[in-house]
Amino acid sequence: MARIETFVWIVTTFIIILATAPLRALATPEASACGYLASQIDKAQPGPLFLPSYPTVESGPLHGAAYLYDNAVAVIALVGCGERDKASRMGAAILWAVDNDRTWHDGRLRNAYAAGVVANGSAKLPGWWDNNRNEWLEDRYQVGSDVGNMAWAMLALLSIDDVNTGSPFRDGAARLGAWVAQWADTRGTGGFTGGTFGHEPTPEVRTWKSTEHNTDLAAAFGLLAIRTGDSRWRDKATVAEYFVNTMWDPGCVCFAAGTAEDGVTHNPILALDAQIWPLTALHGAAGKFASAMTTAEQRMSVGGGFSYGEDRDGVWTEGTSQMALLMKLLGKTKRAESLIAVIESQRSPDGGFYATTVRALPTGFVLDTDPTKPRNYFRLSHLGAASWAALAERGFNPFTMTKGLP
Repeated sequence: MARIETFVWIVTTFIIILATAPLRALATPEASACGYLASQIDKAQPGPLFLPSYPTVESGPLHGAAYLYDNAVAVIALVGCGERDKASRMGAAILWAVDNDRTWHDGRLRNAYAAGVVANGSAKLPGWWDNNRNEWLEDRYQVGSDVGNMAWAMLALLSIDDVNTGSPFRDGAARLGAWVAQWADTRGTGGFTGGTFGHEPTPEVRTWKSTEHNTDLAAAFGLLAIRTGDSRWRDKATVAEYFVNTMWDPGCVCFAAGTAEDGVTHNPILALDAQIWPLTALHGAAGKFASAMTTAEQRMSVGGGFSYGEDRDGVWTEGTSQMALLMKLLGKTKRAESLIAVIESQRSPDGGFYATTVRALPTGFVLDTDPTKPRNYFRLSHLGAASWAALAERGFNPFTMTKGLP
C-alpha cells in the first residue's frame, strides 16, 4: 500500500475531468434539499451507511470517499428534516467506525471513509488503484483526524441521541470528546490544536489552531455537558469558546482564521465560515460580533451569494447556505429567501447541489500536501452543499439542534 500525498493530483486533474467528462444525471432533482438527502438513504442497501461526498466522481481520490464532516452535517440535516430514522443509519456508521478502525482503538475517527453500507471487519478507508504505479493509494488527509471533523461527528451523534434514556450515541460522542481533549493547548489564548495528519503509526501532529474547529468544539462540548450533566465538558467548551473570542480582530472587524503553527500568531486569511459559525454557535455572539456579517457582505459577497474568501471568484454554495441559515435564525427572512434562491440555482443533474458556481473556487488556503498549490472547491455535486442547503431550508441550527440561536 502506497501512502502518498495526493491533493496535488486533485488540483491538477479535476479541471481535466470536468472538461472531458460531463456530469451524469443520476436522478430527477427532488423538490427539496431534504428530499434529496432522504433519497440518497433510500437508494442504499439496509444497514449503517456512509454517503459519498462527491457522488458523481468516478475515479481518483474523491471517488467513493465519504468525508466525515459531510456525513456528520448530513446526519444533523436529516434530523432537521424530520428524518431521524434515516439519520440514525448514518450515525450508526459513525459509531461503528469508532470501534472498527484498522489501527486505532483510542476513540478517534478518520477524516474520511469508504462510502457505502458498513460490513464486517475494519472500517474501510477511501483510496484508488493507480494503474501507472500498479498499486493502491491512499490520501494523507483522508486518513488523518482533524479535531473539527471530530466535533461535527460529536454533534451528529448527539443529534440522534435519545435525551430521555441512556444512549450509545451519547456515549460515542463522549469517547470522541475524550480523544479531542488531549489537543488542549496552553500557548497563546489556549484552545485546541488541529489534530493529526497522515498515516499510522506516527501521523504528524498539527500545531496550528483553527477558529472554525474551536467553534465546533465549543458547541459539541457544550451540548455534551448538557446531555451528560458532566461539568468537565463545560470546562472544555469554555476553553474553546475563549479562544474563538480572542480571534476577533477589531481592525479587520472580522475573526482571524486561527493561528499559525506557533499557536499564537493570527492567521490573517478571511474565511466566510469563520465569520458565520461563531455567530450561529456561541451564546450572544450574534449580537456581540454582528459586524462580522457586514464584513462578509462587503468583502465576500458575489453573484447574490457568498464566496469562501476575498477572491470572490464564484459563489460557494455551502457558505451561502450557512449565511442563509443565520439570516433565518436572526429573523431576516427576506435576506434568507434571496440567498436560498441563489442556492437553488446550483442544483446539479443528480438532484443535489454543486459546491460552487465555477470550476475551481480558491479558499485562500494552500494544500497540506503541497504548499505551492491552492486548496479549491470544485463544481461537483457535493453532499456538504446539499446538507447545508437542507439546514437553511428548514432553519435548523446544527450547533443547537433547534430552530434558534444559542
